[in-house]
Amino acid sequence: MLLFDLDGTLIDSNGIWKDVDRTFLARRGIPYTRAYYEGVAHTIFPFAAEFTKQFCRLDESCEEIMAEWMELAQGLYRKVPLKPGVRAYLEQCRTDGERMAIVTSSVPEHCRDALEHLQIGHYFERVIFAQELGMEKQSPELWRAAALALSVRPEACTLFDDSSRSCRGARAAGMRVVGVHDLYFAADEQEMRAACDVYIYSFTELLRDRKEVVTV
Repeated sequence: MLLFDLDGTLIDSNGIWKDVDRTFLARRGIPYTRAYYEGVAHTIFPFAAEFTKQFCRLDESCEEIMAEWMELAQGLYRKVPLKPGVRAYLEQCRTDGERMAIVTSSVPEHCRDALEHLQIGHYFERVIFAQELGMEKQSPELWRAAALALSVRPEACTLFDDSSRSCRGARAAGMRVVGVHDLYFAADEQEMRAACDVYIYSFTELLRDRKEVVTV
């Protein structure tokens, strides 16, 4: 079973959230810092809002914070591109009879917008939202729950993700992990390599490897 993250793995969308965060903070005269980024990156919306409220000492409710984020990101997931090699890799996996699903921290509305816009939803038998499970992807329990929902053992799953936290969580649950490079988190590469079984810069690398294996 192949499991795919969405933001920063299949689609080139992490820049959306850095822009949203910078705009949100700038409206309040608050600088965008590494400490803030580490608090909100790769987490589910409600937890990111709770962190933001406390970290920035805001009077707004978490619901108001999330509503502003949604307003700032409105429509952007209907313009986001796929990362290189993704469509070809998904097509090859489908041809090979691989089962595939998405496990994402993305807001369900944004995820559905992207899948519809890019027309890749048909590759996946299910989309599992961390937000709906109420768990972080760094938690091994989330990955066990995802495997259970798909009627597979965690050991039978391979995850593709751009977050070192998610990769460590999945490995702790017994999954094989492929780390996917993303430009916005390039500084985390060494941490990613330590957290993964394999690290790739692009899905095109997997296409080449697959062709070489077939040729041999």
